[in-house]
Amino acid sequence: MGMLSRMGTIVKSKMNRIMDNAEDPRETLDYSYEKQLEMLRNVKRGVVEMVTTKRRLQIQASKVQDNIAKLDTQARKAVEMGRDDLARLGLERKQTSIAELEGLDQQITGLELEQEKLTNAEQRLQAKVNAFRSKKEIIKAQYSAAQAQVRIGSVLSGLSEEMGDISLAIERAETKTETLRAKAGAIDELAAAGVLGDPMGGKDDLSRQLDDISATASVESELAALKGALPPGEKKKSLPEGQS
Repeated sequence: MGMLSRMGTIVKSKMNRIMDNAEDPRETLDYSYEKQLEMLRNVKRGVVEMVTTKRRLQIQASKVQDNIAKLDTQARKAVEMGRDDLARLGLERKQTSIAELEGLDQQITGLELEQEKLTNAEQRLQAKVNAFRSKKEIIKAQYSAAQAQVRIGSVLSGLSEEMGDISLAIERAETKTETLRAKAGAIDELAAAGVLGDPMGGKDDLSRQLDDISATASVESELAALKGALPPGEKKKSLPEGQS
């Protein structure tokens, strides 16, 4: 039983949450306003029906009133003609009509009281409906404004997160850029100091071979010049090639 009760509570809470998310207060307000208008229409219809009934009774009472006057005239004429029997019959009918008229007057009076009460209720209900309509529109406008603020807040929140990611990307790009600029500056500085010069002099194999031949020829020329500058006797004393 305890588990079933907890499951029932969970189901009810989830249903309430679903209903709360699905419910639009503006639709609820409009529905309540329509129900109040329907109630007001019913009250107005009741007032119209009551007035119609009262008018019908008043017409009936007027006819009875005319019939009473007619019966009174007929009774007078019967008395003048010596027909007491007819006069008596007319007066009896007159008394019946008077009783009917009194009943109709009572009904009319009762309807007038009910009409007054219903009319006052209609006026009060009309005032409440008008006040509810004004309040309803204000609440709907406030709800729409709150919805707009929530949407704007959500957009700004997402934009803030996106801008945060963009800022991190910009920061990383700036860091990489500074690192590359530092490397480029170091390379320029080392190149200017000659540290990064070509160890081979920047020459290919053919150039180096030509340079070697030129250097050898220069050495041989200088050696021949030195030998030619020696006195004749010293030339004979020069050691054979290959001996120190």
